[in-house]
Amino acid sequence: MTAQKEEFVGSNDEEYLERYGFSDKIEYKYKTAKGLSEDIVREISRIKEEPEWMLEKRLTAYKVFEQKPTPSWGADLSKIDFNDIFYYMRPTDKKGSTWDSVPEDIKRTFDKLGIPEAEKKFFAGAEAQYDSEVVYHNIREDLQKQGVIFTDTDTAVKSYPELMKKYFGTVIPPSDNKFAALNTAVWSGGSFIYIPKGIKVTIPLQAYFRINSEKAGQFERTLIIADEGSEVTYIEGCTAPIYMSSSLHSAVVELVAHKDAHIRYVTIQNWSKNVYNLVTQRAFAYENAYVEWIDGNIGSKINMKYPSVYLKGRGARGEVLSIAVAGEHQVQDSGGKILHLAPDTTSKIISKSVSKGSGVASYRGLIYVGKDASNTKSTVRCDALLMDDNAKTNTYPYMEVYRDDATITHEATVGKIGDEELFYLMSRGISEEDALTMIVLGFIEPLTKALPMEYSLELKRLIKLDTSNSVA
Repeated sequence: MTAQKEEFVGSNDEEYLERYGFSDKIEYKYKTAKGLSEDIVREISRIKEEPEWMLEKRLTAYKVFEQKPTPSWGADLSKIDFNDIFYYMRPTDKKGSTWDSVPEDIKRTFDKLGIPEAEKKFFAGAEAQYDSEVVYHNIREDLQKQGVIFTDTDTAVKSYPELMKKYFGTVIPPSDNKFAALNTAVWSGGSFIYIPKGIKVTIPLQAYFRINSEKAGQFERTLIIADEGSEVTYIEGCTAPIYMSSSLHSAVVELVAHKDAHIRYVTIQNWSKNVYNLVTQRAFAYENAYVEWIDGNIGSKINMKYPSVYLKGRGARGEVLSIAVAGEHQVQDSGGKILHLAPDTTSKIISKSVSKGSGVASYRGLIYVGKDASNTKSTVRCDALLMDDNAKTNTYPYMEVYRDDATITHEATVGKIGDEELFYLMSRGISEEDALTMIVLGFIEPLTKALPMEYSLELKRLIKLDTSNSVA
C-alpha cells in the first residue's frame, strides 16, 4: 500500500481492507461508455428492455438533472465530475435465486462480507447488488404465500407495472433535487417490496449493496409499500473498495405507509472514503401509520443524507435516529426532516455524531408544522462528541411552525472525551484504545439497541475500527 493511500484510509488499514476494502477483478458483461448523455440514458433503458413509460420517466428526469445546479448549501460537491463516471456496469447476465447459482467471483465477495451466513440466521429475505445489478435474490416461501412481494426494482417494472406506475416517483419526484433527478434518469437495481393488508413480517428483509469498480456510480432505486395494518423491517448495508479516485452513490428510497402500517428502515452505511454518498430518502405516513428511519453513517468521503417523513394522516408518527462518525478526511452531513401535515401527529429526531481529527460532522434538520396540523408534538435532540482538539461539529436546526398549539422541543449538546473519563477507565486496567471505544459505544447506544443483534455487533466492530488510535 502506498504512503498516500495509507494516509487516505486512516488507521487500522489492514483489518478494514481485509473485511471491506478489498476489490475483485471481474470481467463485466456490459458497461456503458464513461459519462452521461441522453444517449447513455436511452442505452440503459434499452439494455434493460424497459417499457416506454419508464424510458419517458428517465428522459424527463435527465432534462431536470441538466437544468438543476449542484447544491452549494452543504458539503463541497464541486469536485464531482459527472462525465468521469460509469453509469451502468453489468457484472453478470444471471440473477441467482440460490447462493450456489451466483457466479463464483461475485459470490466470493459477499462470502467475505458474511452475507450468506447472516441471511441464513437472521433474515426472511435477502438481496445482493453488485455495481449496477442485483445478482442474488431470495425470499421465504411462507411470505410469498401470504402475498408479500420482495424483488429487485427492475423486475418489478415488468412484473408489477400497475404498482410501479402508481407509486414510482410520487414520493420523491425528479424535480426534488439534482441527485434525485440523476437517479431517476440512470437508476438500476434496488428493492421493491409490497406488504399486503394486515400482514406483519416479523423477521427483517435485507439488501446489501457493493460498489466494486473504480469510478463507478451506483444508483439503486428502492420502493416499499406497506398496505393497511401491515408491518415490515428492511435493513441495508453498503461497502466499497478503497481507490484513489472517487465513486458516486446516489440512491433514492421511497416509502409509503398506509393506514395503521409500520415501516422500519435501517441503514448501516460503510462506504470507503473515496465515495460521495448523496441519497434522498422520504416516507409518506397516512392515518395512524408509523415510520422509523434508523440511519448509521460511518463511511464515505462526503455523506449528505436526511431521511424524512411526511405525516399526511391523523395520528401518524415519524422517527429518525441518525448516527454519524466522521473520521479523517470525512464530512458527515446528516440529520432528518419531519413534516406535520395532519392533526394529532407526533415526531422525534435523535441525532448523535462523533468527530475526530479533520472529520466534520453536521446535523441538518427540519421540523415543519402546517396550518392543519393541530395538536402536534415533536422532539429533537442533537448530541455531538469530539474526540480531539481538531474535530469539528455543526448543528443547523430549522423549524417552521404555523400552529400555536404545537409542542416542539429542541436540545443540543456538544462534549469532548475528557481526561478524567479516560484516566478512570485506564486506572482499572483498560487500555487507552479500549477506553475510547467504550465511551463512544456508550454514546451511540440508542442506535445499537434498535438494531437486530447481528447488525448491532457489526456496527460496534466498525466503530471500534474507526475510532481506535484517535487520542490527540
